[in-house]
Amino acid sequence: MSVLHVLFRVGDTDYVLPAADVIQMESFSGATEVPGCAPHVAGLVQIRGRVIPVIDLRTRFGLPRIERTLDSRVIVVADGNRHVGLLADSARQVLRIEADAFQAPPEVIREQSRGFINSIARAGAGVVMRIDFAKVIGPHSVPEEQVHGQQA
Repeated sequence: MSVLHVLFRVGDTDYVLPAADVIQMESFSGATEVPGCAPHVAGLVQIRGRVIPVIDLRTRFGLPRIERTLDSRVIVVADGNRHVGLLADSARQVLRIEADAFQAPPEVIREQSRGFINSIARAGAGVVMRIDFAKVIGPHSVPEEQVHGQQA
C-alpha cells in the first residue's frame, strides 16, 4: 500500500511527513519572536486566522541559520488539537511511497539524530528520512494555551 508524503528539504537533506498529517504549506515571510522560547522556536505566525508556533528545522537539526528565500516554507502539521509550523528551506512536492519501503534508520543515525528520524526510505535515486514530529516539536515549543489567547 502506498502512502502520500510531503517532501521538504532542510540543508542538503530530503525529509518527509505523511501528507495526512499536513494541514497546509505557506510561504514564510517572518515570525513574531516570543521571549524565553528555545532557540529553535522561530516565533509565531498567523496563517488563515490562526496563530501558530513555528519551529525552525535548521536550528532544531543543528544547522547554521541562513537568509530565508522565496522557497522557504512553513509546513503546518496537526498533532491532535495542536497545530505547529515547521520552517523548511523548501517544500513543494508530494511523493507516493510504499509503506513497506520505510525501514529503521541505521543505528548510528538513530543515535546521532536525537530521535528526530524514525525511518528512512529510498525515493528515486536518493534517500528520504521520515521525521518523528512529536520529538521535533519537543516540549519547549510555545504551548497551545498561550497561542489561543493571541488569536485574532
